[in-house]
Amino acid sequence: MTRTEPIYRTAAEETWRVFRIMAEFVEGFEEMAYVGPAVSVFGSARAKPHQERYKMAERMGAALVRAGFAVITGGGPGIMEAANKGAFEAKGASVGLNISLPMEQHINPYVTHAVNFHYFFCRKVMFVKYALGVVCFPGGFGTMDEFFESMTLMQTEKTDPRPVVLMGSRFYQPMIDWVKEVMFKDYQSISPEDLEMFKLTDDVDEAVEYIVRTLRDQGVVLPKRSAQEPGKVRQRSQISAEGTRFGQPPITWPVRHSER
Repeated sequence: MTRTEPIYRTAAEETWRVFRIMAEFVEGFEEMAYVGPAVSVFGSARAKPHQERYKMAERMGAALVRAGFAVITGGGPGIMEAANKGAFEAKGASVGLNISLPMEQHINPYVTHAVNFHYFFCRKVMFVKYALGVVCFPGGFGTMDEFFESMTLMQTEKTDPRPVVLMGSRFYQPMIDWVKEVMFKDYQSISPEDLEMFKLTDDVDEAVEYIVRTLRDQGVVLPKRSAQEPGKVRQRSQISAEGTRFGQPPITWPVRHSER
């Protein structure tokens, strides 16, 4: 593979990069602040309109809008386009968080709110911060990345629990079996309750009903911040600027004698 840019950069170049990162966060926050309650839909960019998973994602986008949600996708083709199309034709908010890639991924024509990103990590913050639920259709590494990030953030309590749906038993059941048999039983690397953080289904209506019911059981009606008196909020319950909870510092630095 031929590199198009040098591996090493000067300190000045790295410093200026911070401003580009800041700009992406600011643009994302400003655009997404008015979207309202939303569900993020992930899936393969390679799905074609004649395939059943594309048609299912299109129905999902429309069903989520009818249930009162905006639809957030990566803004590209395939499953993303299908979900945006369903939301758009149902006259709902259809958000596309597009990413600049070497293969020149273009935003699909069904997006009503578009934000373009250079950095994956800035884009992923928007998926987490503004979504009350997550739907994962069959996809590749990117879809798996989003699914397992959702699992990690909920498992570590960096975000509130949210409904996560896996659409497609033929695609996801083997992965779930591996998680149960290998991760849980053989290696004890997750807890029993971690296996309850997602739902597998092949039915769009069942998926949307699960999302609505789960949020209702959690007391979620509309996204709003409750007033808290200073000093009454536990540190891990406070929400940081990027939408995750603060936590305890992972390292306690030794105190030097001069600082005592």
